[in-house]
Amino acid sequence: MRERKCDTTPLINPSPSSSTQGTASKLQTIGNIIVSIVGTGVLGLPFAFRVAGWLAGSIGVVITGLATFYCMLLLIQCREKLASEEELKETTTYGDLGCRCMGKPGRYLTEFLIFISQCGGSVAYLVFIGQNLASLFKLHGLTIASYIFLLVPIEIALSWIGSLSAFAPFSIFADVCNLLAMAFVVKEDLQQAIGGKVSFRDRKAFTDNLGGLPFAGGMAVYCFEGFGMTLALEQSMRERRTFPKVLAMSFTWITLVYILFGIFGYMAYGDETKDIITLNLPKDWTAIAVQIGLCLGLAFTFPIMVHPVSEIVEGKLKKNIWFEKLRNNDAEDSITRLEKLGIYMGRAVLVIVLAVLASFVPGFGVFVSLVGSSVCALISFVLPVSFHLTLLGSSLSLWQKALDVFVFLCGLLFAAYGTYNTIIGF
Repeated sequence: MRERKCDTTPLINPSPSSSTQGTASKLQTIGNIIVSIVGTGVLGLPFAFRVAGWLAGSIGVVITGLATFYCMLLLIQCREKLASEEELKETTTYGDLGCRCMGKPGRYLTEFLIFISQCGGSVAYLVFIGQNLASLFKLHGLTIASYIFLLVPIEIALSWIGSLSAFAPFSIFADVCNLLAMAFVVKEDLQQAIGGKVSFRDRKAFTDNLGGLPFAGGMAVYCFEGFGMTLALEQSMRERRTFPKVLAMSFTWITLVYILFGIFGYMAYGDETKDIITLNLPKDWTAIAVQIGLCLGLAFTFPIMVHPVSEIVEGKLKKNIWFEKLRNNDAEDSITRLEKLGIYMGRAVLVIVLAVLASFVPGFGVFVSLVGSSVCALISFVLPVSFHLTLLGSSLSLWQKALDVFVFLCGLLFAAYGTYNTIIGF
């Protein structure tokens, strides 16, 4: 393979433990995979099933899960190939892999797409919180955008906290609230089913809307998105050779949960299913407590979501010519104060920009499907097979090459059509 020169300074810094020996057990790795993949997007799946139909939505989730699993394995194969060529030391992140395959453009493209997806996820958090707060507190004159902007001072203050570990308990809290919200939906569905208020005959397996399937596909891709963590998850394992089996087991359960929850949510509320299923929950104190808990959990974990974006912005600030001149001319303590001020101001501006973007989003479901159809599809399908063909193309069999090319073309077509369909059709 031709030697490619890579920029050794990534846009997104790997975790400090990325170069240490893995210690995670199989069970811990399963937990890490679930936490890395399952998020608030799952609460939009019932709406996707409403748009596409329960059977079409289920098929979309299965296909997306299989394709995502396959492409994650391709990333592991690519790193193993580089390891055999004694290049593993430089290949610890997704961006590193892009660099080894395509040089500096590969790194910049990969990390730019991850940057955009993180921005999209951050905006989705704000939209989710805004819609839920607007449904709970219907104050005169306050719109969803108003609640989003009310969050800005809080999020700016939280973004100035230096240690991300301080937010870990809130991340766990948000996951617990996620599970409680899913349990409420399942309970609601069972109650209606027992009372004879709902049946499969009342719900459509396939809708007449041709754009429904790609819309649901975009939502599913967003729900499975976790490629930025694939190499780190594999590297964290004590027994790395078992990672494919652990990943397969995790994806099987996640896919099953996604399908069942999507069906249960759609069965419970039918054509009244909203783009965030918590908006359909009854207005009793337990459901309201879950919604408030979700909003609090996401508000406090927003800095974790936006942290990679902040790292990139701050890295660019430090390389700015004006800042370099200050380093050469000013005293060290003055530089430190100016650097901190620049970091704080940069984070504040970033939060404000994301809030402004969130205020223009028409709805959580539409936005999540757009992010999944566009950026996440490129990260999840197009880049992995591109890297795989670049590194191992000469050693692959004809059917393996054909499968990679098929996934590559489907990923591109899905990204193009899914993005167009979401913007025009919804």
